[in-house]
Amino acid sequence: MEEFRLGELRHILMTVFLSGFAEYLLRPVMTDVTIAAVCSGLNDSCPLAVYLTGVQQVTVGLGTMIMMPVIGNLSDRYGIKALLTLPMCLSILPPAILGYRRNTNFFYAFYIIKTLFDMVCQGTIDCLANAYVAKNVHGTKRISMFGILAGVSSISGVCASLSARFLSISSTFQVTAISLFIGLVYMRVFLKERLQDDDEDDSGDGRSHQEVHDGENLKMLLAEPVLRDTPTKTHVFNTKYSSLKDMVSLIKNSTILIQALVVTFFATFSESGRGSALMYFLKARFGFNKNDFAELFLLVTIIGSISQLFILPILVSAIGERKVLSTGLLMEFFNAACLSVAWSPWVPYAMTLLVPGAMFVMPSVCGIASRQVGSGEQGKVQGCISGVRAFAQVVAPFVYSPLTALFLSEKAPFYFPGFSILCIAISLMIGFLQSLLIKDHPSSPLLNIAINNPSKAEA
Repeated sequence: MEEFRLGELRHILMTVFLSGFAEYLLRPVMTDVTIAAVCSGLNDSCPLAVYLTGVQQVTVGLGTMIMMPVIGNLSDRYGIKALLTLPMCLSILPPAILGYRRNTNFFYAFYIIKTLFDMVCQGTIDCLANAYVAKNVHGTKRISMFGILAGVSSISGVCASLSARFLSISSTFQVTAISLFIGLVYMRVFLKERLQDDDEDDSGDGRSHQEVHDGENLKMLLAEPVLRDTPTKTHVFNTKYSSLKDMVSLIKNSTILIQALVVTFFATFSESGRGSALMYFLKARFGFNKNDFAELFLLVTIIGSISQLFILPILVSAIGERKVLSTGLLMEFFNAACLSVAWSPWVPYAMTLLVPGAMFVMPSVCGIASRQVGSGEQGKVQGCISGVRAFAQVVAPFVYSPLTALFLSEKAPFYFPGFSILCIAISLMIGFLQSLLIKDHPSSPLLNIAINNPSKAEA
């Protein structure tokens, strides 16, 4: 059984690597390509480029906020492999457009098509990969596998950053399209669909869920001290319920899951804002170009992959998921606070020492959340997390894009180019304070059996 799992995970890890390589390969070049296409002259602080990026984030976020819970729910019913095919197909076209030509008209064609396709594609592969790991790995090994999954994504970033440093801009888009195509073919050929598991935790997979009657035995089961944070009335799901009802019922049954989603919102709200704000800040403040961004991303991904593959499993075993989550958010806070007052081009490079904090957050959240349900609901949980992340990605541009454009322009109320990054640091502190409220309660396998297989619970 264990060897079979390792073989299966090898294929999902390769799929994540190829898609992650394509995603990271575009990051260093997009700022220069956007400014060259939409801005006149050598204006490194072009507000139009900032606003276009913000509009794209909002539109994509609205789409993924709706689609992620639906995709997560459908993956529990129809399989992860089937749900991976559509986004991997759609992702190939946008980079192929700019690989062919990069004038203003082709850029806007790329911009519109990528925005529409990313409403379905963005975050889908990571969401389904997390659900795949959660379905196939149980117990204390699950959080380590989440870390390995994130580490593989970071390694793909290392390879992409090295490649972007030496590839021309046109070749960068062409290699991206080829990588996505190879990832699609590899996934369809090698990835095996595993909807059933022989473990006790998965004994209820594939069953249509129905409401549990308030029997005396079930009440006693749900009143155990380890579940004191969970309401005693447990709702399970019927296949006729809509995805939204599934999400609401799932969230209402776990206080810890609600707290994890709140932390997810503030962490993603900050991450999404920093993604574009920091790059435009560094370009306007210190004149960073494609090569500088590639070098910076290379450092970030090398440190991040080492942290996720080796440091994260050790820390989780030593201090637990919740403390790792809080530590990561605190490190992110100090990172953003220092970047907001960066006084020299070497400061962003020095701050990469705090990058492990960012790499600890989402694997810890996924581990905490996945322990609150059985394997039959892992797709719903990961879809719910992705939906919250998408909502944060919608809200963030409304706050950070205007702030970034304003404080990088000559009309700023006071001179503080990194003010938007300071606001990101404040958001991270809120997430850190919320993470301190999460209690270290172990998940109960009895609860998973009761939810997934009501007949056994009543027996």
